[in-house]
Amino acid sequence: MQLQVASASLQPFTQEQWRNSQDYFINTERKRAVTIHVSRENGESVEGAAVTVEQISKDFPIGSAISKTILGNIPYQEWFVKRFDATVFENELKWYATEPDQGKLNYTYPDQMMSFVRANRIIARGHNIFWEDPKYTPDWVRNLTGSDLRSAVNQRIRSLMTRYRGEFVHWDVSNEMLHFDFYETRLGKNASYGFFAAAREIDSLATLFLNDFNVVETCSDERSTVDEYIAKVRELQRYDGAQMDGIGLEGHFTTPNVALMRAILDKLATLQLPIWLTEIDISSSLDHRTQGNYLEQVLREGFSHPSVNGIMLWTALHPYGCYEMCLTDDKFRNLPAGDVVDQKLVEWKTGGVKATTDDHGSLTFYGFLGEYSVGIVYQGKSVSTTFSLSRSPETKHVRLQI
Repeated sequence: MQLQVASASLQPFTQEQWRNSQDYFINTERKRAVTIHVSRENGESVEGAAVTVEQISKDFPIGSAISKTILGNIPYQEWFVKRFDATVFENELKWYATEPDQGKLNYTYPDQMMSFVRANRIIARGHNIFWEDPKYTPDWVRNLTGSDLRSAVNQRIRSLMTRYRGEFVHWDVSNEMLHFDFYETRLGKNASYGFFAAAREIDSLATLFLNDFNVVETCSDERSTVDEYIAKVRELQRYDGAQMDGIGLEGHFTTPNVALMRAILDKLATLQLPIWLTEIDISSSLDHRTQGNYLEQVLREGFSHPSVNGIMLWTALHPYGCYEMCLTDDKFRNLPAGDVVDQKLVEWKTGGVKATTDDHGSLTFYGFLGEYSVGIVYQGKSVSTTFSLSRSPETKHVRLQI
């Protein structure tokens, strides 16, 4: 194919113009118009009925990693549950954590963390089944070859996936396979594809992800360009029995380039697969104020992109701090990044709606996608219901009789 460009033009844009573009997508892709109609049983419209609407859950998950440090830590648990409806276990599911010595399985911490997740109705991502980086592969696994390694790999999938079948909404099956190839070099070029097929067989309802770094963070890493990512997805899709369902972008940023970020997300969106920002943080080489400013840029760009389905922050709290970026200090006092997160969690949720119906018995508002409760009070009578607000260009109509 030959392409000819007859005329090309590059135009500058201001920060304000970029934010206006983000706001447009937020208002059109993350919100929807709702009209509530109130009538009597005979169909007559009711004017002046008091209407109260509350968003009880959000369609777009924003969560944070947790570690075993949350267990038994009531202040940490209360702080977390107040904010987040999604999580991922930072290290506790990784092979080196669950089976440090061959045959000696220990799921104590992830089991307890899953109990916390269930008790608080939080969704959780499974991270990860295999990590292609040999540095994070158990020592005893690195010493295996051939059929012994294949047997250990098969046992790892069966043990982990069977134990937590149906518990995790996602699984990062083969972590960072654009950068590393521990299993491919020992078990064959298509080894990781077999991992996806085996995981699908055990847990058919979980969304199976590729997960890698330096895809949206930079364009200087030749191993993880957007084209390399797409090529790997295409390879997986051609492999018989393998089903890869989701695009995981870690997002360990130093200086974000939101224009580059949008361009990469646009190109990945052509795969028509769910995209998640899975490990968002800002480098600890920067001061706290700069971390907060850069985090705000990344969160806005992610939330405003129509093909991004969720955001996970890599901010599990430890006595020593966090991997790169913390949201609070050890007393749960917000750092600048925490202020940004709290602000966005409020900004991207519909505030309580309290109003009265007009002369047509109606009330209209724009709400963020998610689940809602609505209550009507009129002349001493009351009625209530719930409704879901999913993505659509059409107005959602909710009808109640009183």
